[in-house]
Parts: sequence; C-alpha cells; structure tokens
Amino acid sequence: MLELDVYGTLVAASAVLLVGQLLVTRVRWLSAYTIPEPVAGGLLVALLMLALRSGFDFQVQFDTNLSAPLMLTFFACIGLNADLASLRKGGRPLLVFLGVVLGFLVLQNVTGLLLATALGQSPFFGLLAGSIALSGGHGTGVAWGRVFSEQHGVVAATEIALACATFGLVLGGILGGPVAKHLMRRVALPADGAGGPPENTFEKPHEVRLITAPALIETLALISICLLAGQAIARALAGSLLELPAFVCVLFVGVVLRNGLAALGWYDVFERAVSVLGNVSLALFLAMALMTLRLWELSALALPLLGLLFGQALLMVAYAVFVTFPVLGRNYDAAVIAAGHCGFGLGATPTAIANMQAVTDRFGSAPLAFLVVPMVGAFFIDIANAIVIKLFLALPVFSG
Repeated sequence: MLELDVYGTLVAASAVLLVGQLLVTRVRWLSAYTIPEPVAGGLLVALLMLALRSGFDFQVQFDTNLSAPLMLTFFACIGLNADLASLRKGGRPLLVFLGVVLGFLVLQNVTGLLLATALGQSPFFGLLAGSIALSGGHGTGVAWGRVFSEQHGVVAATEIALACATFGLVLGGILGGPVAKHLMRRVALPADGAGGPPENTFEKPHEVRLITAPALIETLALISICLLAGQAIARALAGSLLELPAFVCVLFVGVVLRNGLAALGWYDVFERAVSVLGNVSLALFLAMALMTLRLWELSALALPLLGLLFGQALLMVAYAVFVTFPVLGRNYDAAVIAAGHCGFGLGATPTAIANMQAVTDRFGSAPLAFLVVPMVGAFFIDIANAIVIKLFLALPVFSG
C-alpha cells in the first residue's frame, strides 16, 4: 500500500484536474456530451485504483482531510456571491424550481419503495436508495443510516447509504451533460455561443478575472468567517429539530455577511475573487471525491440494490427531460437547469454546478440557471428533504 499525506493528495487532485482537462479536450465524445473535467479525470483514476487493487493487490491511501474544508469553502463562496437583489430577480423561477424539486423528492422515494418491494427488499432500502442518499448525499446518508441501524435494526444501513451516495455522485456527473445535449436540440442557443457577459461569477470557470492580492486576502478573511460561524451554528443546532448540515449553515452565514456588509455600506464583496476561490475549491473537492471512490465496494453491492439505483437514474433522466425542462420554460436556461438537477438529484450540489459549467462553457451563458440551482440545491433541498423523509417514515409500512 502507498500512503499519500495531505500534500501528496493535493498533488494527485491537481493532476486529476489536468488529466481531466486533457481528456475533455482530446476525446471528442467527452466534449460532445459536456462531461465535467473533474468527473473525467477522477473516474479515470478511480478505475486505475480498481485495476491496481484487483490485478496486483495494490492500494493507494489518500489523505482526504482537505476534502471537507474545500467543500465548505465552495458553499461559503456561493453564499458570498448571493446578492439578495439578484435573488429577487429570480423570484418566480426560484419558487417554480423549488416546487419541481419537491415533487422529485417525493417521486424518488415512491420509486425507491416500489422497486424495493418488487425486488423483495426492506422498505428502508428503498428510502436509502431514494432521497436520503441520492438527493441528500453522503452526509444525509450517514446520518439516516445510523438512525435506521440503531432504531430500526437495519443491517449495514450506513454502508448501503454511502454506496448509494457514491453511485449517485458518479451518475450525477455523467448524465447531466447528455441530458443537456439532448435538450439543446429543442432550444435557441445564445448568439455566437456567447450569451453576453455572465451575471454569476461561477458561470465561466475558465474566464480570466483580474484580482489583486489585498482583494484575495479580504475574500479569504470573509470565507474564514463563514466557515467559523457556520460550523459553530451547526454544532449549536445539532440534535435539535432545526439541525442542518454544516455546509447549509456556512452558506447561510455567507448570504448574511455579504448582504449585511453591503446594507451597512461597510464593504462590497469582490465577486471576481470569490469566483476564483470558489471555482478552485469546487474543482479540487470534486477531484478528491471522485479519485478516492472505492469502486470495488460498488461492485460488491447486491444486484437488487444495483437495480434500485439504475431505476433511480432512469427516473432522474426522465424527470429532468419531461418535467424540469418544460416546467422551467423549455428554453436554454431550462436545459441548463435540467443538467444541474441531474447533478444534485443524484449526487450533490457541487456536481450540479460542474455540470452547468461544462454546458455553459460550450453553449453560452445561462444566468438564471446559476441563480436558482445553487440556492435550491444547497439550501432549500436539505430542509425539504428532511421533512419528506419524516413524512415517509410515518407510513404504515415502516411501523413494523
């Protein structure tokens, strides 16, 4: 076994991004289906790790201590980028998309329960392979897995939740691009592939942004405040009815900090610096998440569980094409939002952003998509998902 410390892991993650960039540039179908660079490079490394373990009984142990801070930094940047005046512009589409997402959470769990019953599995498996691990992600999966194990006697619930969340993270990054490509045939693309200047600083990760050292330091200070205060709030709420994941609290602090400072006239957030730091942390987080996938654990999943997960993937694609896209307006922004919905409906909000970045890099800006998807995917969905899960657990099928 080769053990890499935090610096070695950072070098490996950077190499993954460079390899992903090269693959997307050189391999035509990756570019055609707008596969995000971290997904392309990360999956290649994960497959290499699987081959080394299977063929040579050799493993590489990565130090992932930087993974959580990178994820929290990304969400802090989303919060610092959220101008409430801009959010008011998105008013109706934001509410419409939230309704679409709520409908999918319910349908995702109904599908999970039906498939679990058809395959002769526990209904708890249906929820674990539903909105708990897929829309909820790894954090929600671990939390509910422990509840199911301790209170309901479900064997290996946490392991199942982690495997489902990992499966969803992979498919969420793979399916978003093809869904967008399919929908692009039905919409008018931005003129000359430009679409005008993006209104959201996350929209064009490869765009040159001029920043200064003082602005970067000021932005790092704001991000640090978001991380410190957000985690303190998360700890204070732990175990209560208002308990929320740390990244939601960090994002909330970012929104309050940015808009509070602006309202008082003390400081205006330098969005270009926020963009650079946010995109760097997003890319490195996704690279680390995907290159450390334990694919041999996915291959060891029982066939019924794999059937559940493939069924959920088909549901996500169908819902994005036949519900998300038409309800949001059957236009270019709606197509980009559908790609983002695949990202966090199966995986996580960072995957959704990466999906949308890959699409807009190729086809042009989609300001509305980058306004509504991060706020719904990073903030509202966790609250809504917790309510939906508790409602499903009140059904008679779980009372036994």
